[in-house]
Amino acid sequence: MASAAACKRKADQVEEETNNLMHEEEEESTTKFTINKRRRVDEASSSSSTTEYFPEKRKMDDLWKSMFLVGTEWHTMESLYNCNWDFSNLENAFEEENGGLLYGKRVYLFSYTEGLTDTINCKAINVPVVVAVVSPFPPSDKIAVCSVQLATEEIISMKKMKMDWIPYVPLAYRDKQASVEYRLNAKSKESSLPQIFVLSCTETTADLRNLELESHRKYEYCVPYYYNPLVDNNQKISTCVDIVFPAEPAPVFYEYDWEDYDLEIVVDELVDREELSGEDQIGEFRNFVRQKVREAKRANREAEEARKKAIEEMDEETKAAYSNIKIYKIYPLNTPEFPPLPNKTLQINRFYGKADEYI
Repeated sequence: MASAAACKRKADQVEEETNNLMHEEEEESTTKFTINKRRRVDEASSSSSTTEYFPEKRKMDDLWKSMFLVGTEWHTMESLYNCNWDFSNLENAFEEENGGLLYGKRVYLFSYTEGLTDTINCKAINVPVVVAVVSPFPPSDKIAVCSVQLATEEIISMKKMKMDWIPYVPLAYRDKQASVEYRLNAKSKESSLPQIFVLSCTETTADLRNLELESHRKYEYCVPYYYNPLVDNNQKISTCVDIVFPAEPAPVFYEYDWEDYDLEIVVDELVDREELSGEDQIGEFRNFVRQKVREAKRANREAEEARKKAIEEMDEETKAAYSNIKIYKIYPLNTPEFPPLPNKTLQINRFYGKADEYI
């Protein structure tokens, strides 16, 4: 009997130890589950907070910044790019759901700055403006370099200034494979993908520091150039010449219109202002002006002859393409940071003339 009682006690002891071990394992499993659950909650919370502070970028968030600000002083360019200008109106113009004017079209974009008036703060500000040219071919492969101070103007190849029309790839297609597929599809006439080309410059600020001052300043004198022979037929030929007469102690600057101005009245005006004196200098000035007028008239005749010849040699398809070119001007939207801009205008420059409309 004693042996049987001892065996029962031993069995009870083993059962108790087994139950204790199972209870400990259950507590450990519960603890691990609780820790893992807390970790998942923390991770979800962290993910939620990340989305809140880092909103998803728009597909063309950097579109306007991808363009070179033509004719802008280099020391102000960086500050303009760093401002939070709102060009979402430009981006929406490429979206079908927004009824975009530029959706599914081949578009060439360039940007420059306009001096506009901030009427609230009573000061002049430089504002970036974008021009969109809807065309089957680039609007120009040339750039104008115009200096009011030096009274000079030359039309040169964009490549000479390291400028070119570069395809723009939206943010969603920036990885290597997607970029290749995008470029291939965008070239198709049936594609609904935006075909966007931006005027860019490969010259950097660091490179400019090594240029001579005259070459450096050329970039600040650049003006987007455009020539449409069909449109120029209806435009008035300029009758003005910029006069820069070498004299001492300072040269004489004058914008002379040979149709509206009388040369003798201009001479009397300059004598009264003591910018001209002495019969010799006055005679030299008259001859100088007459020579500049002859050169300008000859240039106008040659330009008109070249325009007529270009139209005669142009095929019907090219004529139709020129006739259907549309030009839009896009100003940044008003934001709390940037107040309304009251003096918007369709005028772009003397080469492009006026836009068809602004957005």
